[in-house]
Amino acid sequence: MVEAVRQYAGQSGQNARAPEMSEDLLALFRKTDALLDGHFILRSGLHSREYFQCAILLQHTEIAAQVCGQLADRLRDFDCDTVISPALGGIIVGQEVGRWLGKRHIFVEKEDGKLVLRRGFQISPDEKFIVVEDVVTRGGRVQETIDIVRSHGGIVSAVGVIVDRSGETKPDFGCPFVSLVEMNVENFAADNLPPDLANIPAVKPGSK
Repeated sequence: MVEAVRQYAGQSGQNARAPEMSEDLLALFRKTDALLDGHFILRSGLHSREYFQCAILLQHTEIAAQVCGQLADRLRDFDCDTVISPALGGIIVGQEVGRWLGKRHIFVEKEDGKLVLRRGFQISPDEKFIVVEDVVTRGGRVQETIDIVRSHGGIVSAVGVIVDRSGETKPDFGCPFVSLVEMNVENFAADNLPPDLANIPAVKPGSK
């Protein structure tokens, strides 16, 4: 595990090319057991054979710094006063991206089943935000975060995620959307499962 961290840290940097970096990052997901195979229920409610458990990857602080540094580099050219992320999965990503960009980081969190701004965090009119998340499939939590920013008069300059697994149904957030890895992973509605998944108990390993 330590060697996997060192190898990725040695390959990372501001000049890393996207294709090579994506392959390295996917390999690192595998090495850290953060890319799971089985039958999973995603936050979107869709079912999948694969699940990106970013928390397993980001528990290694050196990896978190390097991976989020790569994402920050992709976002550096966008106007930004503040980084914002949805809890729980986006908090580490948002904190690290904010640190790399030299910006403050705030987060939204669930209350009564929906994301809200709490803890005294403030959004000022015309304040420019970058929204960051760990993994996006349909982008519901990102869109909720964008709606919160805009409802307070803020401006969303861009969205950045580690893994975009939306495939051909890429969400339209009304602003630039960048990722470190794009995966065209099959997703299935609960009432239209293929036989191999229907015969395996489903688990929901993501955020509540």
